[in-house]
Amino acid sequence: MQAREQRVASLLQQKLVSQQDYDDAKAAIDQVEADIAASAAQERSARIDLAHTTIMAPLAGRIGRSSVTEGAIVTAYQTQALAVIQQLDPIYVDVPQSTADLLRVRRAAEAKRLRTDALAGVRLRLDDGSAYPESGELRFREVTVNPSMGTVTARMVFPNPRGELLPDMFVRAEMPEGVRDGAILVPQQSVMRDAKGRPYVFVVGADGQAARRQLEIEREVGDRWLVADGLKAGEAVVTVGVQALLMMPPGAPMPVTVTPPDAPAPAATTAAAR
Repeated sequence: MQAREQRVASLLQQKLVSQQDYDDAKAAIDQVEADIAASAAQERSARIDLAHTTIMAPLAGRIGRSSVTEGAIVTAYQTQALAVIQQLDPIYVDVPQSTADLLRVRRAAEAKRLRTDALAGVRLRLDDGSAYPESGELRFREVTVNPSMGTVTARMVFPNPRGELLPDMFVRAEMPEGVRDGAILVPQQSVMRDAKGRPYVFVVGADGQAARRQLEIEREVGDRWLVADGLKAGEAVVTVGVQALLMMPPGAPMPVTVTPPDAPAPAATTAAAR
């Protein structure tokens, strides 16, 4: 076609053919080029359609079981997922926090009873009670409160190189939100309650006599109570034989023996200094 067009163009310059002959030759070449371009476009379109048959995951992770079988009809933007891919390393951990605890921590920090500087990272305890070896960090805390639970959700992120943490696994998070200097903790077995439910302990005085001391307890910390008011550092609290003291008549002397916390506890009532 191109050779014919070139010959016709040469003859047209010599006035041996008409302009119509040249236009026909040129139109034939343009038609062929258009057909080639259309075929190339169809090839590109077919390659794109073929690429769409292979679904590429937007993230790296572990894929679960497929919800469709081979030969099933699928469409773009369908509601049913073909499969679910979950990222395991790092992994997010969502922990509900009580709004009452958040307010308590905030007020304690405003009153300078808590230091919020130099806090350690977040730790986890697995469902079997063992400690997760990797530490995480708090990414954000939601501002919307769950009205039925009275909690907000804190999202943390943890490295998970060994795949110990799995989606929907139950874990317990230990997230320090402040440091209280000079905090006083007393064993739970040493705290009694009166008829009105108010907590108290027996404190050993300088004369070796035990006296009842009313307490203000803030919250539970492990197997101990965090004392907000009622005790001072260095005072000895009766931890063994409290029931024997309760059985003594009012006004009777209640002598006890103070034993260091790391010494073997005798059969007699013992007080541990805190």
